[in-house]
Amino acid sequence: MSAIGSLTGRLDELKVDAFLISALPNIRYLSGFTGSNALLLVAPGRSTLLTDPRYAIQAAQETSGCVVKVARGALVSAAAQLIARRGWKRIGFERGRLMFDAWQRLKETLPLSASLRPVAPVVESLRMVKTAEEIALIRASVLVNSLALEAALPRIRPGVRESELAAELEYQMRRNGAEKASFDTIVASGERTALVHAQPGAEPIAANQLLLIDMGATRNGYVSDMTRSFFVGTPNRKVRKMYHSVLAAQLAAINAVREGATAEQVDRAARKVLRAEGLEKAFVHSTGHGLGLEIHEPPRLGRKDKTRLQAGMAITIEPGVYLEGWGGIRIEDTVVVTANGCEVLTPTTKEFIAL
Repeated sequence: MSAIGSLTGRLDELKVDAFLISALPNIRYLSGFTGSNALLLVAPGRSTLLTDPRYAIQAAQETSGCVVKVARGALVSAAAQLIARRGWKRIGFERGRLMFDAWQRLKETLPLSASLRPVAPVVESLRMVKTAEEIALIRASVLVNSLALEAALPRIRPGVRESELAAELEYQMRRNGAEKASFDTIVASGERTALVHAQPGAEPIAANQLLLIDMGATRNGYVSDMTRSFFVGTPNRKVRKMYHSVLAAQLAAINAVREGATAEQVDRAARKVLRAEGLEKAFVHSTGHGLGLEIHEPPRLGRKDKTRLQAGMAITIEPGVYLEGWGGIRIEDTVVVTANGCEVLTPTTKEFIAL
């Protein structure tokens, strides 16, 4: 059954007559449309994609499982008119996705007989388990990402600015077939590696410092995510020990991934290793997250997430430790859950590299 068919089959369970999808990744997943302006009304019998004249040709070429309606005014107004014409009374909307002003305009233009009903992230739950085709697309994105890092490594030397290296990494992604980076590439050196989501700065990379690179490529709409930590110069004993502690935590978490395990069990496996090393308090984020059409998708591999992993889920495993005034180390791979464990898609070595 198609994705849009699966969702249509759940409308009775959701207690809605029609479901308005506003999140573009969800619209792409359900219909195939990749444009930047659209709404999708999912309903029994016939679902409708609403877009504007700029995308008339593209929508006709890309979409499946629904009809295309090109609106010359606001899409929300066109949706309200369609709802009135079809006589739908209970209209579901994505409670975490629809902007307030769009919700307000929709509420003002709907017939008095129709009501808006917030719906939990049901499309995201469908997206958690990837098809074989989706896994192949993620695998291709992972490969592009690793090739980009490999091509950029020779440029890393003292004096190169963080921002220059980030630009080189994104250039190499595109050279190897990516449409864009999956997120703003993180390049941080020295004490700034303790900033979990550091923005590349104008600072030159100095000798005898940590260097952290967190990068992802988007290819055919699907994303990858990888972090590697390096040392520019000759690392001392503390740096090496810290790196191997993080690597041990990452490998323990990977070993805990299998169908039926909970997200929190995977997180717990990483924390157990770091706790034994006296580093658990320096691990300030979750162990990983799902990814696919978006860089952050459910499940979240955190302390309280009881989601049971299923074969076909694509997730990251990325423990790290961060010490203010010293620096941080993170190691991250993209993996796919299997019945008996997982497959690590990221081919890049995790051997500690001194540049």
